[in-house]
Amino acid sequence: MTYSRRKTALGLTAGAAILALTVAGCSSSDDAAEPTSSATGAMSASPDANAEPVTLTLATFNTPGYNSIEQPDADYQFDLIQEYMDENPNVTVVYDRKAESGDARTNFFAKLGPGGLADVEMVEVDWMPEVMGYSDLLADLSDPSLDGRWLESKTADATDAEGRLIGAGTDVGPQAVCYRSSLFEEAGLASDPAGVEALLEGDWANFFSVGQDYYDATGEAFFDSTGGIWQGMINQIDPAFEEAGTDTIIATENPEVKAAYDQLTEASIDQSTHLGQWSEDWFAGMQNGAFATMLCPPWMLGVISGSAGDTTDWNIANVYPNGGGNWGGSWLTVPENGANVEEAKKLALWLTSADSQAKAFDNAGTYPSQPEAYTNPLVAEASNEFFNDAPTGTIFADRATAVLPSPYKGAFYFPINTAFSDALTRVDTGVDSPAASWDKAVTEINNL
Repeated sequence: MTYSRRKTALGLTAGAAILALTVAGCSSSDDAAEPTSSATGAMSASPDANAEPVTLTLATFNTPGYNSIEQPDADYQFDLIQEYMDENPNVTVVYDRKAESGDARTNFFAKLGPGGLADVEMVEVDWMPEVMGYSDLLADLSDPSLDGRWLESKTADATDAEGRLIGAGTDVGPQAVCYRSSLFEEAGLASDPAGVEALLEGDWANFFSVGQDYYDATGEAFFDSTGGIWQGMINQIDPAFEEAGTDTIIATENPEVKAAYDQLTEASIDQSTHLGQWSEDWFAGMQNGAFATMLCPPWMLGVISGSAGDTTDWNIANVYPNGGGNWGGSWLTVPENGANVEEAKKLALWLTSADSQAKAFDNAGTYPSQPEAYTNPLVAEASNEFFNDAPTGTIFADRATAVLPSPYKGAFYFPINTAFSDALTRVDTGVDSPAASWDKAVTEINNL
C-alpha cells in the first residue's frame, strides 16, 4: 500500500496519515458555489430559496478536514460541509468517508464506468495517473476564471492530453527535512534550522555526505528508512519507469533509476536504520533517537509528534535534497455520468477554494494547493509547538512552490515500484547484495 495519509493506533488523530497541526490565526469566508472572474477562483454564493432541492454525495478518505466526523475526538474549528449547506439551502450533502485511500481506490475503479460513484469523488496522488487513463469519464472542470488558481504542478497532474481539467486540487504534500537537533549537536553538526538548511542545501550526494559525517561521528543511523528516501529520490526522476504516452517500460534501462538505486544502497549501509516504514520499531525510533532525520511533508508532523511526544528537540529545516519534492495530496473529481454534475462541480470547486483550503488546514493539517491560501492567517501564521514553534505555514509555502509537476506514472508504476522497494528491503535486511537484489527486480519487472 502507498501512503499519502495513514491513520495509526499510536494516539495519533490522522496520518501518512493526516494529523492536525498546531496552528493559530483567524479567517473570514466569502466562499460558496459559483466561480468568479478571479484568477484564483474565489467562490461566492447567492442562496436561492426557490432552487430545486438536490442531494449531493461526497466521497473522501482519511481526514481531508471537512468536518469532525473524520476525527470524532478532534476539535475541528470549521464544519465546511455544514457551511456549504447553510450557504446553499437547497443542497443536502451526504458525506461518505473511507478509512484509507486503498478502499476508496478499489471502489472508484469498480464503479467509474458502470456508475454508482458519489457525485464528488476524492482521488489520491498515487492513483491519479491511472485515473487519467479514464479522464473522458470525468467532468471537465476547466474554466478561464480558474486559471492560476492552484499550484502549476497541481493543475498539470490533473489535466489530460485534451486539456481537460478533471480534478480540483485539494491538498499537497511538499516535503522538508525534520530532524533531531540534539543528535545533530552530538555529531558536531549545525543544529539550528538555518544551520541545518545551509548544511543540507544541494543534491542527494550532499545529503548522503552529511549523513556519512553524522555516522562517522556517532555510529548511528542518519535517516529513518531506505523506503522513505527512495520515494523522495524516484519522484524527482521524470520519466522514471515508463515512457509517457506509450507506457513502454524503461525502468531497468533508465540510467537515472539505476544511479539512484546504487547511490541509496551504498549510503544505506551506514546511514539507514534498516527499519521498514510504518513498522513498530520505526515509530519507536522517533522517540528513542534511532535516527536523526526524516523527509517530512506536512501530514508527517502529526505522525512524529504522536509517536515522540516525550521528546523536545524535533525541528524542521526548510530545505529538501535536489530542490523540491511532494508526497501526498488529492483532488476532487466529478463523474460525468453522475445525476447532479453541475451542482457537484460547484461543491468540488467551493471545497477547494483558498478560504476552504485554509480552514481544512486549520482542521486537519492538509496543506493547501492554492497559493492564495498561503496568505490566509490560518496558514501564514501557523506554527507547530512540538517542533519548537517552527513556522510551518511559511516553511511549507516555500516547499510547495519548489515542487515540480509529478513525474509520469503509467499503468505499471505500482508493480515496478514494488519490485524496486522489495529489492531495497532485501538489501536493507541483509538478504541480498545490491547487485543480486537488482537482478531479481529486473527479472520481476521483465515478467510484467
